[in-house]
Formats: sequence, structure tokens, C-alpha cells
Amino acid sequence: MKNVIYLTRTGLLEPLGQSQVLNYLFGLSKKFSITIISNERLDDLKDIDRVLRLKEKCANHNIIWRPQKYRKRPRFFAQLFNILAMTYVVLKEILSGRADVIHARSYIPATVAWVLNFFTSIPFIFDMRGLWPEELIVSGRVIRGSLVHKVLKKIETLLLRDASVIVSLTNVASSYLKEKYPNELANKKIVVIPTCTNLDHFNVSLNSKNSSNIYGCIGSITSGWFNTEYLSIFISTLSLRSPNINFEIVTRDNERDVRKAIDPNNSILEKLNVKYCQFEDMPNAIQSHDISMMFYVGGEISELGRSPTRMGEVLGCGLPVISNRGVGDVEKIILENNVGIIVEGKSKSQMKEAVESLEKLLTDPDLSNRCRRTAESIFSLKSGTEAYNKIYFSILNMEDF
Repeated sequence: MKNVIYLTRTGLLEPLGQSQVLNYLFGLSKKFSITIISNERLDDLKDIDRVLRLKEKCANHNIIWRPQKYRKRPRFFAQLFNILAMTYVVLKEILSGRADVIHARSYIPATVAWVLNFFTSIPFIFDMRGLWPEELIVSGRVIRGSLVHKVLKKIETLLLRDASVIVSLTNVASSYLKEKYPNELANKKIVVIPTCTNLDHFNVSLNSKNSSNIYGCIGSITSGWFNTEYLSIFISTLSLRSPNINFEIVTRDNERDVRKAIDPNNSILEKLNVKYCQFEDMPNAIQSHDISMMFYVGGEISELGRSPTRMGEVLGCGLPVISNRGVGDVEKIILENNVGIIVEGKSKSQMKEAVESLEKLLTDPDLSNRCRRTAESIFSLKSGTEAYNKIYFSILNMEDF
């Protein structure tokens, strides 16, 4: 078997790592020998039993997992240490002859892969997962035109130029990159693979036809790129119009921060539940909802590359999606398949119009089945895994896509 080194800053002990890293690699490990090097939160690593169970699970799939402690403080030196530590571990794998290709998930792992490619010529895949420099600007962490921003854009240019294959989550981001970097991408293949889902786990509930009157939101909302203002206004509009509806946020975010962002005046205190659940419990959490709300800071360049991780899971469970414009391919998917509502803006009239459209949509008897069919056609883990298989073969065996 050929050897693949998979680099990720997303921990395998996190729900995102379970759904967007391991799910793919379990399938890919049937044809490739895979070593995963991941950054793990210190709190997650304290659960020794869980770590050992996951290591055993990886080993059963012919996967070697080398978890690395992810340090946050002090910010600059901690990040530098994380990068150097990852570089060291990868270099050891290369020197041991266990690296034929490096699959780098996001910019920092790709930077590590680029440095090692420069010295060893080991090819690497730049799996972008979004337009990170632009995301940092939107979240307020970087100022456009600053030295840090210029350095990040230069790194982006080098990664796009030298990667063997580039993976984008969305078609609109792929088009943007080709227009932005015509020289670097002149002879490059950009493969679009959205955030796929194991639809064997995320199914339509047997009770899907019975309303639970719980409207949900899954994932981090205090990250800086989630549009908490839209969510707050939409929830407020719904609450006034339909007093019997309750709301649930399933997240790892601090509950106090979530409530402060969504319900600062405690107007829906008793109606809003904030909780966290493990990845294996996520299907049940989603199935307990009637709809799922996903609002992002749309309209920015950063959002062109966004493919909400939970969208495939939510649609797979037969739930419609409520979102806003300017978020990757989300609007196109929702409107073309009639599986949700696009909120036009945050004014009272626009929110009221969206709520009225939602009420009408929820009366459609085929809605749940239509959501499931859309998930199967766009977000299937099987098709996503096969796309990565083709990429690996194209690099390692010189086969065409």
C-alpha cells in the first residue's frame, strides 16, 4: 500500500474531526496506509479511555493516529510551537519511509506540507476548507492590508502554486480562485468536494411527520463568522409569531456566551436550551428538531468557500435549512432543491416574510423526503470518499481524473 500522511488542526476527538476527517479516512484506508497527525485540545486528551478507544478504532482500519497537544497561549508562540511540532512529527514519518503523499487539511497544515515538499519533493494536497485569510478578516483577527494579511496571502499563493491538487468545498470558491490566481492555477486541477456526511448514521426519523416544535441550530455560533444578529432576530420573530415554539442550540460554545449573543434580554429564557453532545449522539439531537438555522456573515469573500458541516447531516435527517445569501453554494442548493428558506435581510419585514415562507414550506408532505434525496445527491460520504480516492491515485499512480 502507498502511504498517506494526513495533517489536520481539527482534533479527532472533536465532533468535527469525527464527521469530516475520520469518516473519509476510514473509507480511504481500504486502499492506502494512512497516518493521521492531528492537534487535540488538552481537555480532550485528558479522557485517556476515550483516546485509547479511538486509537484502537483507527488501528482496526489500518490507520496510525499520532495526536499532538494543541496549545493556545501565548497565542503567537503557541501557534509557532504547534507548527514546529507538527513539522517534526511529519519529518520523522518521511525519514522512516512512510510518506508518499501529504494530505493537508487547511492552511497551517498545508504550510507544513509546503515546507517539507520544498526540501523532500513529497507531493501534497491543499485541502482548503475555506478561504482562511478572508475568514480571519471577517472575524476581526486580521486587518486587511496589514503585514500579517500580506504574509497570509503570499502563503496562499505559494500553496496554490505548488500543491499537486487543490480541494475546494464550493464551486463559487473555485471560480473565485481561478479568477484571482490565473497564473498559479493555469494548469491546476481544483476538485470540489463539499462537507460530506455518513448518511447511514443521519437518517430521517420515524417520527419525522410529528412536529416537535423545536427549532435547532448546530455548531459554533460565537466563532466570529456566524451571524448571531440574524439568528437572534429570526428567533425573536418566530417566538412572537408562534409562542409554542422552543429553540435549541447544540454547541461546544460557552452557554453564557451563547445566551448573551442570542437572547441578551432573556426574552426567551425558558424557551432556549443550550447543550453539548458527543458526535455519536448528534443524529438524535438533529432528529429532535423541526428545522435547522444556519446564518453566516454572508456577502463577504470569506463566505464563498463555506460549506456548512451540518448541512448534509441536517438534510440527511429530513430537516429543511434556514440560511442567508452569500454563503458558498448554500443558496443554490436550497433554492434549486426547495429544501429550505433563504432570508433576504434582517429587517422586520424580511424576517416576517421568511417566517411566513417557512410556515408554508413545513406543510409540504414531501419536504422530508426531498431533503433526504438532496443529501444523497450532494453530500454523500461515499461519493466524497471516491473523489479523494481518485485524487490519491492521480498523484501516486499518475492517473488522470
